[in-house]
Amino acid sequence: MTDLSFAALGIAEPILRALAAENYINPTPIQARAIPTLLSGRDLLGIAQTGTGKTAAFGLPLLQKLSVRHVPPRPREAKALILAPTRELALQIDESLKTYGRFLNLRRAVILGGVGQNPQIAAMKNGVDILVATPGRLLDLVQQKHVRLDAVSVLVVDEADRMLDMGFIRDVRKIVNYLPKERQSMLFSATMPDDIARLVAEMMRNPERVEVAPQGRTADRVEQFLYHVPMAQKRDLLRRLLADNALSRVIVFTRTKHGANKVSEQLCKHGIEALAIHGNKSQNARQRALETFRSGKTRVLVATDIAARGIDIDDISHVVNFELPNEPESYVHRIGRTARAGGAGIAISLCDPSEKPYLRDIERLIRLPITVRTHDLPPLPEGEAKPQIAHPHRHGQKPFKPKRNGSRPHWRRNKDKKRDAA
Repeated sequence: MTDLSFAALGIAEPILRALAAENYINPTPIQARAIPTLLSGRDLLGIAQTGTGKTAAFGLPLLQKLSVRHVPPRPREAKALILAPTRELALQIDESLKTYGRFLNLRRAVILGGVGQNPQIAAMKNGVDILVATPGRLLDLVQQKHVRLDAVSVLVVDEADRMLDMGFIRDVRKIVNYLPKERQSMLFSATMPDDIARLVAEMMRNPERVEVAPQGRTADRVEQFLYHVPMAQKRDLLRRLLADNALSRVIVFTRTKHGANKVSEQLCKHGIEALAIHGNKSQNARQRALETFRSGKTRVLVATDIAARGIDIDDISHVVNFELPNEPESYVHRIGRTARAGGAGIAISLCDPSEKPYLRDIERLIRLPITVRTHDLPPLPEGEAKPQIAHPHRHGQKPFKPKRNGSRPHWRRNKDKKRDAA
């Protein structure tokens, strides 16, 4: 937090009243630097590690701009558009805007995949001031002429690096082509790969760059350590870790949807309440799991990386990487689910010998070695302790090692990612 107040940044009284009701008094560094720039009307490229308050950084100026000399939207049109890569993140952004704008008379809608489109079409019938959307479903409704984007005066692209990673960049470019040339554009991201620079050049005009943390830097208040443990013993070690009540609210990350289901089922069999959340779950099932976890009825949420950007729940005590991610940036986003809102947290990683290349990539990105701890599990018999590799080829050919970006063929991976998040 900073010593500034939101009032000193020029935020209007109705929004200040809403922030005070939530006990939000002092802006975070990204908010302190981004809000004045955005209130002045400039485009902005914001880079900040996850959990630093990016939603308020763009949400507060957006609400203020739309509320001044408010002109009601026409049927099917939106005044402002916010693009998010996942359903969870879209809903989280909408909930935050509802909180910040509770004393403003602005209409909002959310468009996302995984649910029927008819309620979303109905929500757009009379137009909205703010539309929060995932790219795939939005493009469908625009092409069906249920949504008009020709009146958008503000565009926000949130988690832009995740958009690229999930294969949404083509849809984002198509959506941008529907927008007026004269608009204010904001792009926020936790990391800044080279491909983002091309998108920035295409959609923004001389943006102010605001960066409050080095790229790849993990949350300052997260204690990180790992256990070297064979895959065959990971579930046993996870159960032993969860026997400690200090792990009070835990997210366990796996690389695959099947793995998330298996870990969740095994924990439940041993009396540990756990729910899985991933792209094969319906949107209603995913929301139920999040609400059960948020309320404390379930202690453990087992998730794939699709949820790493979309879970904004306070007081998550631990993140456990049951499997290390094959993309080191995902590690940063995973452990950013804890130590939010100025709190502290712990990240525990379980590393099979076959995952050591992933570990090296992670440590290179975060620029520090992760502390190693020892466990007291009995050693495996020699034949079972060999590093695991990917499944044998379905046609009986010899086994193959997993690729950096997963074992799915490259022409299917983008389809998988887009389906998971649509």
